[in-house]
Amino acid sequence: MIRLSLAEVSSAIGGRISGDENVLVTGSAETDSRLVGPGSLFFAKPGEVTDGHRFVGAAAHAGAVAAVVEHLVESVEIPQIVVADVVEALGLLATEVLRRVRAERNLRVVGITGSNGKTTTKNMLREILSGVGPTVAPIESYNNEVGAPISMLKVDESTEYLVVELGAGGIGSIGYLAKMCKPDVAVELKVGLAHAGEWGGIETTAKIKGELIENMSDSGVAILNADDGYVREMAKRAPGQTVFFGTSADADYQAAAIDISLAGTAFDLTVGDGAPRRVTLKILGEHHVYNALASIAAAEALGVSREHAIDAIEAMPLAERWRMQLFERADGVAIINDAYNASPDSTKAALQTLALLGRREGRRTIAVLGEMAELGEFSAEQHDAIGRIVVRLNIDQLIVVGAGAKLVHMGASQEGSWDGESKYFDAIEPALEHLREMLTSGDIVLVKSSKSANLRHLGDALAGVEA
Repeated sequence: MIRLSLAEVSSAIGGRISGDENVLVTGSAETDSRLVGPGSLFFAKPGEVTDGHRFVGAAAHAGAVAAVVEHLVESVEIPQIVVADVVEALGLLATEVLRRVRAERNLRVVGITGSNGKTTTKNMLREILSGVGPTVAPIESYNNEVGAPISMLKVDESTEYLVVELGAGGIGSIGYLAKMCKPDVAVELKVGLAHAGEWGGIETTAKIKGELIENMSDSGVAILNADDGYVREMAKRAPGQTVFFGTSADADYQAAAIDISLAGTAFDLTVGDGAPRRVTLKILGEHHVYNALASIAAAEALGVSREHAIDAIEAMPLAERWRMQLFERADGVAIINDAYNASPDSTKAALQTLALLGRREGRRTIAVLGEMAELGEFSAEQHDAIGRIVVRLNIDQLIVVGAGAKLVHMGASQEGSWDGESKYFDAIEPALEHLREMLTSGDIVLVKSSKSANLRHLGDALAGVEA
């Protein structure tokens, strides 16, 4: 974070200082006392499980020079800035810091949203942009009203590029984050059923995702998925230039001749009227082609050369841990661990990749599936549908784990063409034991679920890697 006095911080967040207002913040802004270092500013965020005010002392011991609180913690001697809402104060400070950095240098901001692919696209852009200039991008999926501003506050006077992942938390949530960072380039990946159960349907999801376009820089560039009808419609809300990517014939950045193997994913990239250029990713999955197209288009919108962008993403060994992460065991079994996040769209995409790999390689395919969380009223229908998709894709075996995913097993069992190929386990341990007994050389195993189902640990155990 840039250096600020407590007086400047207090002015930005509308707080009241208790202590020396001339103290300088020279370190990071944190809501987790375990991440605090010398010079940090600690935000004592109240939470459902615990209250950050309990950790102001620990933050001070770790080197925090001050804390932002909703009430004074009398037992701690470091200066404290009292505000009505710590989370709101975090956002206000991020807004002010970005305003100052932009005023002093040409900081360029990329905002990314979509029901699937945000984190992979963010990681691709970090790889591309960090080879051009100092770049800040969030770790993991820091994309909500706390994580996103924490990431924004990592910028300093040297930062040239900031990549922000914007997650949806309901109407106004993405607009709130976009107003903070005012992206120069806004990437819209997909409108899908992730979270749709919480908000009343896919139309509401589309409205929320579109808040990024409505709140980007007036002179910015909107990077839009040409193959998604909901995203196409967002072009009408874009204040400036629009660029389309996808497999559609009219996409500005078009992918064709997509080929998937255990070595990765390849496709022909055509930009405008130019000649096709083969792009070869080490990352598995046809759905990652869209992330690559969006990343290349966004980078070019920032003035980065296409060749540099392609070279950077071709060098990436994986999207991120637990996202289509491939392990090839010594006994010839391949494990694809994609159990960090799951929605109906991403699960279907992962299953299609599994089926394609099985056909291409002539190997037995096994899908290990857990619950897709946050689907609300759509949960039963979508879990049942995934089970039927597994059968229709001719995947050889299905292992379903956990009560929240049982309808996947039931849907597969009722599809009609299977007889015992689907097995259900209510817990991870018996499922893992069964898999260890059944796997043979040449099998390809996909492990897919939402993070809350914890199947990523099952995938790690099958692969023989440390959790």
